[in-house]
Amino acid sequence: MKVIITNDYDEMSKTAAEIIKEQINKKANSVLGLATGSTPLGTYRELIKMYKNGEVDFSYVITFNLDEYVGLPDDHPQSYHYFMYENLFNHINIKKENIHIPKGISDDFDRDCKLYDEAIEKFGEIDLQLLGLGVNGHIGFNEPDDYINTKTHIVDLAEETINANKRFFKSIDEVPRKAVTMGLGTIMKSKKILLLASGKNKAKAIKETLNGYLTTDVPSTVLSLHPDATIIIDKDAASLIDVEKVKENDDVVLKL
Repeated sequence: MKVIITNDYDEMSKTAAEIIKEQINKKANSVLGLATGSTPLGTYRELIKMYKNGEVDFSYVITFNLDEYVGLPDDHPQSYHYFMYENLFNHINIKKENIHIPKGISDDFDRDCKLYDEAIEKFGEIDLQLLGLGVNGHIGFNEPDDYINTKTHIVDLAEETINANKRFFKSIDEVPRKAVTMGLGTIMKSKKILLLASGKNKAKAIKETLNGYLTTDVPSTVLSLHPDATIIIDKDAASLIDVEKVKENDDVVLKL
C-alpha cells in the first residue's frame, strides 16, 4: 500500500481530490465508488471547486455509492441519497442516470443487492473506490465479524458505528440498526482504492490497518491484499503508527 501522511484534514482532502480529478481526466467515463460521512466532505468540496474552475468534467462519469441505511427513504435528510445530492451531485454536471446508490426501502433486498452487483459488473468494475474508515476498522458498512461477506448485502450495524453516527440524528434511538453495503469482495475488485482517515479518533483503526496482519476483526486490513491501494491520512490519524516500521512494508509519503 501507499501511505500519504498530510498535515491536516484540508490537505488530505485536496490530495484525494487531485487523485480523483486525475482519474477522470485520464478516463472521462470513469466508474467511481463513493463514500459518505464527514470524512469525504472536504474532498467533495474540492471536486466541486475543480468542476466550477473547469478542471474536471463529470458528464460521462458513473458512480456507485458504498452503502445506505435500511429504512430511510431517499428524501430523508440523513439518507445517503440525500447526502450525496446535497454535498456533490447537485453541484456538478453528472447525469442522474449515471448515479447509483443502494435502496434503503425495498420489498426484496436480496434481489436489489444482487442487481447492484450486476450493475457494477456491467460497467467492468469500479475504476477508483473512495473509502472512509470506521473507528472499529469497518469500510463501507462491513463491520468486524467472524466471516467476510463478499457481495452487496444487509448488515447489522455495530454499537460503535451506531454511537459514532448518532451525532447526525436527534437521538440515538433514531439511528438505523441495519444498512445495505457493498461487500469486501466488490470493493476489492476496484482497480484503485483510496482510503481517507482524519483525526485522533481514527488513529487506533489506522494503526491496526497498517500492522501487517489480516483479520476480519479489522475489515480494513483486507486492503493490504490490494495491488493499488492508497491510504491518505492526516498527522492526527497517523499519531499511533510507527512510520519507520510502516515503511518496511509500504510506500510512505510524508507531506508534513
